[in-house]
Amino acid sequence: MCGIFGVHGVPEATNCVHLGLYSLQHRGQESSGVVTVDEHGTARALRAMGLVSEGIDGRSLSELPGDVGIGHTRYSTAGTSTIENAQPVLARFRDGHIALAHNGNLVNATELRRELEDVGSIFSSTMDSEVLVHRIAKSRREKPEERLADALQGVEGAFSLLVIIGDTLMAARDPRGWRPLVIGRLADGWVVASETCALDLVGATFERDVERGEIITIDRDGIRSTFPFEAHDPRRCVFEYVYFARPDSRIWGGSVDRARRELGRQLAREQPAPNADLVFAVPDSANSAAVGYAEESGLPFELALIRNHYVGRTFIQPSQAGRDAKVKVKYNAVREVLNGKRVVMVDDSIVRGTTTRGLVALVRAAGAREVHMRVSSHPITGPCYYGIDTPSREELIAANLGVEDIARHIGVDSLGYLSLDGMLGAVPGGPDGFCHACFSGDYPTPPPADPNKLRFGCGC
Repeated sequence: MCGIFGVHGVPEATNCVHLGLYSLQHRGQESSGVVTVDEHGTARALRAMGLVSEGIDGRSLSELPGDVGIGHTRYSTAGTSTIENAQPVLARFRDGHIALAHNGNLVNATELRRELEDVGSIFSSTMDSEVLVHRIAKSRREKPEERLADALQGVEGAFSLLVIIGDTLMAARDPRGWRPLVIGRLADGWVVASETCALDLVGATFERDVERGEIITIDRDGIRSTFPFEAHDPRRCVFEYVYFARPDSRIWGGSVDRARRELGRQLAREQPAPNADLVFAVPDSANSAAVGYAEESGLPFELALIRNHYVGRTFIQPSQAGRDAKVKVKYNAVREVLNGKRVVMVDDSIVRGTTTRGLVALVRAAGAREVHMRVSSHPITGPCYYGIDTPSREELIAANLGVEDIARHIGVDSLGYLSLDGMLGAVPGGPDGFCHACFSGDYPTPPPADPNKLRFGCGC
């Protein structure tokens, strides 16, 4: 998962993009970058490893003038975490420059890359996103949006894209609409972002979503829309509501906070803990679900785990060693809340189980008499090929153990998951129109014949 942010017709675009990326930091913490285009048509890039605040400073941004720009915060689902794989990509070609920022995964990237290499293309990264840059450059179409549409023909998988050709900004979503992308107005300019929380920070007014299968084109003549792709049934990623998006965002017309509260309420109906004394969340992504669980169950909601906000999200760390180290410094338990109590511990998901096991040990060490784990999503039993870091079944605890075995492994007295129907029915616009392949095994596209080949490097 990655965060993308773009502007057109906004003075000092680089400062606006930089600010927008802060709001999207939760979507990727490995690297960040900005590309701007000035009034003379010159494109400049700044990319750095680490958080936005660590790698991009005001002095560096002052060297990126212009009123057109895009930015990216990266979370890699595979591939290496190196500066070569940081985005946005900026490339020169016969007609000028191409800049691209990508959120999603292309399931046929390996085949597309091989086709390009067979005719002489040379790649400078291990990102699937670079395949799109080569395909855009090879297109003989005249208009920027025609070039982009041409390049995306035959591409399978998830993409929300921001692309600059010349001083034209384009936004595109795949025909199934896996990942969110929204448009806003800022004075006389336009803003496009992964989530509405980024519009809020820069003071932009939400206009609408980029529709699935749509290309939005913004240039000096205004804004226009095309739908160049074959229609498919919608497959929005339900995990955006469960975990990834920020609770203060609205995606696909629904409030993320209200969706998570309803997930928690449904969880309380399906998986009650009648003898418990209190409910608490694994902060921060499960806060709203835990509030919903407490509201429905009538149990008090308490702050029993305190999160160190200077430590990043553990689920999106690229390695197990990184996740283990972060857990040890990320949380602390409040003994005065937990000591002697029978508690309901609400989390949004259990992926590998290592983080959860460590948290349960913290809670028990703080004196909790009983720990009842409740999860506001269905068990994750399959890999995702569309932008989530679950590349193999071997890493997924629910793919290899039953609920009772998982409970023993993580050290809880009881464990309850939300049903698939309950999860899909709780989110805005549900139960239809969502991708739930990692929960159900119902993949909207044929899974890759050799999933390990995807590990040459997904862009985000």
